[in-house]
Amino acid sequence: MPTSEARIIHVSIDRPWQAVYGFASQPENMSAWAAGLAAGLRQDGSDWIGDGGPLGEIQIRFSPPNEYGVIDHVVALPNGVPVHNALRVVPNDGGAEVMFTLIREPDMDDAAFEADAAAIARDLQALKALLERT
Repeated sequence: MPTSEARIIHVSIDRPWQAVYGFASQPENMSAWAAGLAAGLRQDGSDWIGDGGPLGEIQIRFSPPNEYGVIDHVVALPNGVPVHNALRVVPNDGGAEVMFTLIREPDMDDAAFEADAAAIARDLQALKALLERT
């Protein structure tokens, strides 16, 4: 099976990487910087439930807390299709680099892929603005 197109979207944040990870890895903080989750998340056992907008309710399972800066998560869409999201925070001198790997879904056209990439870039910029002013 061939690989899909992928794009790494990243931002540098002038805060220690552990502080960035500590904030960004908390699902309850995501509504402050991730526009797609602006309505917030509610915990349901080990999963989190959110409003996926026009898609309906989504279920999210996050990787467990770890010392490596990994905030990977799987979003289960209302139709049951899982979308794997790779989100990482790594040291960048005294600050942090936050990277999201966007992988094109099989049925995603160019416009949708570009729209997703732009939305992720806006979210990462919002995270940067939020953390650099605190």
